Amino acid sequence: MSQGPRSGLAAVSSALLAMSRHLEVRDVLKTIVASARELLDAQYAALGVPDDHGGFAQFVVDGVSDEQWKAIGPLPRQHGILAAMLKDAKVERLADVRKDPRFEGWPSAHPDMSDFLGLPIRDGDEVIGALFLANKNCPKEYGGCGFTADDEELLAILAQHAAIALTNARLYERSRELTIAEERSRLAHELHDAVSQKLFSLRLTAQAATALVDRDPARAKGELHQVAALAAEAADELRAAVVELRPAALDEDGLVATLRTQIQVLDRAHSARVTFAGRGVKALPAAQEEALLRVAQEALHNALRHSGAEHVDVTLDRRGAGAVLRVTDDGRGFDPRTVRRAGRHLGLVSMRDRASGVGGTLTVESEPDKGTTIEMEVPGG
Repeated sequence: MSQGPRSGLAAVSSALLAMSRHLEVRDVLKTIVASARELLDAQYAALGVPDDHGGFAQFVVDGVSDEQWKAIGPLPRQHGILAAMLKDAKVERLADVRKDPRFEGWPSAHPDMSDFLGLPIRDGDEVIGALFLANKNCPKEYGGCGFTADDEELLAILAQHAAIALTNARLYERSRELTIAEERSRLAHELHDAVSQKLFSLRLTAQAATALVDRDPARAKGELHQVAALAAEAADELRAAVVELRPAALDEDGLVATLRTQIQVLDRAHSARVTFAGRGVKALPAAQEEALLRVAQEALHNALRHSGAEHVDVTLDRRGAGAVLRVTDDGRGFDPRTVRRAGRHLGLVSMRDRASGVGGTLTVESEPDKGTTIEMEVPGG
């Protein structure tokens, strides 16, 4: 195989491990491209995922600066050599891509390329991408191709594992979409049940106040106070549901900022004091951040609606490459020996499932009249 700076079994192993480490499709694509370029010592690398309309649904490059990529313009169409790889599903190794009769040129800002190695990425009979490299960093005697048969063999091995990593990432994202849909359905049912009960009580109490206002103003006044209290409780339910229905902030703002914002809202919406501290936590894999957020929301839900707590403290601290979330309340607590019954009521089973699903652990400490602490730890990326 080519004797580049990252050749050898250790380099191949490192590239394959890097590809299997990520779960987001975009992260997998970037890792595949970067690994291929480094492993084969090329100046440029790219990977395109085709759409159904003659273009690319995603196109990732390595070796091109962000400024240069913006100057190049829109994503390329499936034409020339790219189309050949996707249509014919075979390897293309060229001494000079510019001299190939299928070459159709490139935008003015596009870097100049000569020697070329590309091949399709296949999942069974389906071509799910095209991976290609250009400008191998080696002497090109007499204009010969910089890429060798060994390079071709190595890239083929990489492409096979890339197909597995990309397919797994797609399955993971579909699973996440289903999980989000299930989460929204759960929240919709919860919101419907809680707010419907409050509004029903609100209507009955208002009717009672109307009937009493002429013959017993004092009792009518008491009923109106109850109307105000029920309306406030319904508003609390709505605010809490709105907070839980905002997962997009996690992608935009990160876990620490999202938790801080949501806890500020909960602190204003509830009579209990809710505080948050985040210390030294770095960005974590997206799946772990979402799991931490959901467990925090579930634990806060329990503390604010079921425990009778006056103070709920949430902390998120760095622990090695990962993080540990801790939600502590001074509410009524429960006996861990009745954890089966409490687990169903407090969502402990789903919290444990979320933690284990991202390689983490969840522990629960509680005692009657002495509050509850829920701790979740994740290992990081």
